[in-house]
Amino acid sequence: MNILITGATGYIGRRLLNVLLQRDIQLYGLIRDKKRLGEEWLNQTTIKWIEGDLLKPDQLPELPSKIDVAFYLVHSMGASFKEFETLEEKAAKNFCLWVDKTKVNQIIYLSGIVNDDSLSRHLQSRKNVEEILRSSGINTTILRAAIIIGSGGASFEITRDLVEKLPVMIAPRWIDTLCQPIAIRNVIDYLTGVMLQEDSYNRIFDIGGPDVLTYKDMMLQFAEVRGLRRWIIKVPVLTPNLSSLWLFFVTSTSFNLARSLVESMNIEVTVKNKGIEEIVPVDLIPYKDSIRLAFDKIKQNEVISSWKDAISGGDISPKMSKYVELPKFGCLHDSRKVSIHGKVEEAIDRIWSIGGESGWYYGNWLWQIRGFMDQMVGGIGLRRGRRSPSDLKPGDALDFWRVLFADKNEGRLLLYAEMKLPGEAWLEFKIDHSQQQAVLIQTATFRPNGLLGRLYWYLILPFHELIFRKLAQVLANGPKG
Repeated sequence: MNILITGATGYIGRRLLNVLLQRDIQLYGLIRDKKRLGEEWLNQTTIKWIEGDLLKPDQLPELPSKIDVAFYLVHSMGASFKEFETLEEKAAKNFCLWVDKTKVNQIIYLSGIVNDDSLSRHLQSRKNVEEILRSSGINTTILRAAIIIGSGGASFEITRDLVEKLPVMIAPRWIDTLCQPIAIRNVIDYLTGVMLQEDSYNRIFDIGGPDVLTYKDMMLQFAEVRGLRRWIIKVPVLTPNLSSLWLFFVTSTSFNLARSLVESMNIEVTVKNKGIEEIVPVDLIPYKDSIRLAFDKIKQNEVISSWKDAISGGDISPKMSKYVELPKFGCLHDSRKVSIHGKVEEAIDRIWSIGGESGWYYGNWLWQIRGFMDQMVGGIGLRRGRRSPSDLKPGDALDFWRVLFADKNEGRLLLYAEMKLPGEAWLEFKIDHSQQQAVLIQTATFRPNGLLGRLYWYLILPFHELIFRKLAQVLANGPKG
């Protein structure tokens, strides 16, 4: 069997790949840039990676003629709030034209539950994509899910932020909206279960877990699983914009994503289009158990994918994928070299644990202030954290950075800044073995945008002298080094 997965590096795509790798299947994964993949993915012999962009059809390579199933897992909800419908429509149409040149038997699309007469822009866009795919003339199976619960998932992490940070919550009216959450394991069960099932062709199915809950119920049950007591007070005065700001400042979501979520949270998303249970029998996981399973994965450091790392559709900055090597021209640099007196492996482990709950080893309060300043101007701040406390892969989010390159054997980590800046910034950590004693080379690179960019760089130089000097020392030789 030959399977094509678009959105292969997304939250769902990586989970699906991980399951299908266990089967005798030839996989094709569409990805914008192979540099975002770690060695463990690049070395998989049963996956053939295809570099291409559905928004640039003229650059899409030709597919093998023998494709049995094509998964369409591309979404642009994190893209520009004004343009995501246009991006999703364009990507879906280009996808249909692309796969139509093959002998594909089935398209499988993971959509959202869209049974309400009045839909949000986000859900209306999902419904529009459904119609584009169904009009392709190819057998199409639509699976509509509400909130998906799993380690690293957007809904899980946002709920976690709210519940663990706020003992008392002042919440808007949408907390009483009904929802039917589903565990990520069950979503993957359904996605793989409908493959080449003719009974599922040209049909739409809602998929959900066994529990129908309000958002308030979900937060309180989440708190119960975590052993926390929480109080939620509903107020009628929070407008959609205020609700979006509330989510933006309290959780790790972006403002664009917060606005899309808030619009959709006023709409009931429960299972209406049934029938999937007759084709794919699944033992549905209750909501509380799905939370426990998610935390088990987190404790075991087995979070396969995170919504913060997923870049699809129009989300990726075209700048990010270009610079796996540090730019040299028109840039300003802050470079530190520190000899490593202990074990090189321990220094690498410290580098690979940077950010997230571990913090930045020195001057954490200064990093937090910088993150808050970024958030105040609409940036992402430090709220995203990281997927794993000790593992990094290209494409991972790391606070307000994005991992461009991560090779532990080489001892090199390259980060690209996604904060609001008057220019572009990189931070590189590299172990130099050419000398008798190993040396850590830490380089901050900034490409200023005009006079404002240069002014910004020189204003923060005193902080660089303090923070970056000490950071390099701690990374090389530990807190006492």
